[in-house]
Amino acid sequence: MASDLSSFLKGELANTLEQLLSKSVSIDSVSKLDVDSLDDSQCIDISVKFEFADISSSWNFFIPTLTATKFEFFMLGGMGDLKEHIDDEIIDAVNEIISNVCGSLCTTVNAQGFSDISSIKFEVVASAIKDCKDIKSHPHKYFFDLSLDSEKLPVYISFDDLALPYLNEITGGDEGEVLQSASAQPASVNTPTASSSNSSSSSIPQMGINSLLSEESSKNLQLLFDIKLKLSVRLGTKNFLLKDILRWDIGEIIELEQMVNEPLDILVNGVKIGEGEAVIVEGRFGLKIKSIGDESAKLSHIGLK
Repeated sequence: MASDLSSFLKGELANTLEQLLSKSVSIDSVSKLDVDSLDDSQCIDISVKFEFADISSSWNFFIPTLTATKFEFFMLGGMGDLKEHIDDEIIDAVNEIISNVCGSLCTTVNAQGFSDISSIKFEVVASAIKDCKDIKSHPHKYFFDLSLDSEKLPVYISFDDLALPYLNEITGGDEGEVLQSASAQPASVNTPTASSSNSSSSSIPQMGINSLLSEESSKNLQLLFDIKLKLSVRLGTKNFLLKDILRWDIGEIIELEQMVNEPLDILVNGVKIGEGEAVIVEGRFGLKIKSIGDESAKLSHIGLK
């Protein structure tokens, strides 16, 4: 079975948008797109080519006017008036966002060491303004239902035939079933060869893992228990104009959007898995976990499910 990139795509799409827009982002569901339900509004069509192994796959990201204008507005820090129509500045902003999403996806996938996906890379081929109805001519179209601080913003993505085996959780055999993130089932992954973990590292999480995975998948996953992952804590974020950053000097105080009483984001390999608060442990900074997903959620977030 081909390695499934579905969770990586959804994770990097949400995580990258959070970082660039400084807003809470989630993907509530993914479903096959009903093009007949689209109105006559416009969208930005960004064509991206992915290459890995001997495969060259074409994906198209379609960002409707409502979503595109909100993306550009929040990238600029929510300053000024929200635009009603797509212009060159909005196209540039959306291009940057999709380029960052694809770049993060490639970096994360390459770090997994999948045997059938080697050195994945991407190239933004073209971008153009189109009528949403024109999406109908593209194959395998899916509706990504985003929530941006609880506001619903649609994103549509089209995949070619070559991509389908690598996106099985999303495409579901291209039957178009709605996939709720809370009810998604574990997908098989091709794990890289690694030395057997010692008894202490494998026995601690084994009970929880076995309840989530088949016996064979659980054994394969235990091969990864000794792989080191980078834990980081995000104090806060804020978008700035380049001209403002160039004016910074020693002693400059940069105000972040995070309030002092708000929890800090816990990230593993750049992916948020929970929230916590800073504590002092023997003269060093520590972290007290306030909320975190279960085994299934954590595996999904870091790309092992």
